[in-house]
Amino acid sequence: MPDNAVQPQLDVFVSGLLFFDVVFAGLDQGPKPGMEIWTTEMASGPGGIANFAFTLARLGLRTGLAAAFGDDPFGRYCWTALSEEEGVDLSRSRLFSGWSTPTTASLAYEGDRALVTHGSPPPLGADQMIGDPPAARAAIVHLGPQPVEWPARTGGLVFADVGWDPTEEWSSAMLDQLAGCHAFMPNAHEAMSYTRTHTPAAALSRLGDLVPLAVVTCGGDGVLAVDAISGEDANVPGVPVDVHDPTGAGDVFGAALVVGTLAGWPLAERIRFANLVAALSVRRVGGAPSAPGWADVAGWWRDLTDQRLRHEYGFIPDVIPHNPEG
Repeated sequence: MPDNAVQPQLDVFVSGLLFFDVVFAGLDQGPKPGMEIWTTEMASGPGGIANFAFTLARLGLRTGLAAAFGDDPFGRYCWTALSEEEGVDLSRSRLFSGWSTPTTASLAYEGDRALVTHGSPPPLGADQMIGDPPAARAAIVHLGPQPVEWPARTGGLVFADVGWDPTEEWSSAMLDQLAGCHAFMPNAHEAMSYTRTHTPAAALSRLGDLVPLAVVTCGGDGVLAVDAISGEDANVPGVPVDVHDPTGAGDVFGAALVVGTLAGWPLAERIRFANLVAALSVRRVGGAPSAPGWADVAGWWRDLTDQRLRHEYGFIPDVIPHNPEG
């Protein structure tokens, strides 16, 4: 890029559904009808697309978010947490009077979580709410039933994410939205369901024909990825940690992958870094508020004694900022 070229004001622009999360952890099992279960850990805060925004901001990227917020206590709290505490640009977001911020209860047990959500569709769709999106080096879009046009207009690499299909039909038409995307980052269940395959590796192979960077996350079993541009592939195991709450870990992984991609790291380092950041997030309770920053990464490296991990993650000291914060 020429020295006098105008740099985008944002590193990453993100849009999707925002929720107010209430997370209960420390459960031995999920509740059954007629039972009351007390838990030892609980947290609340922004969730959904906010998981991406928190992580990106805490890892030092200039981040913008377009999301609908209810003009209610939950929505105003999430707005303040994102804009004032994390420094996320909310100029393309909206507070809607008379519309309630969607709310999710997350129950974390047996190494996973179950979600109960209440809410209604936002008053405006993403394209209508965003209008002309800001220029950004990357965009993150959460795919839904209705395709959107705004990501391509940012001029950056488009990273696509997808969530649970409440119909459980997993229509392969969803994959048509990957045209023009740089990366797709589903978990193994999502990847196999949408591609009608039976193994994460088979799903990755199918997705690798659709996007330059295909990634399939397999929870504690690690990540599979292939980069058609560089010709690299990666099969990276998970980082062993004590899991307190996996809420939002997939979103945290995706945000960290964007960080490594924009930095130009080799594929294996990008995947390992994203694995690490996601693993650090599950040690704490909560979605977006549990997203780690560079200080958490530096602390993990400083305390690491496992020689295998020190070898595999030997690039970490070179990427940590000189004065990590958050």
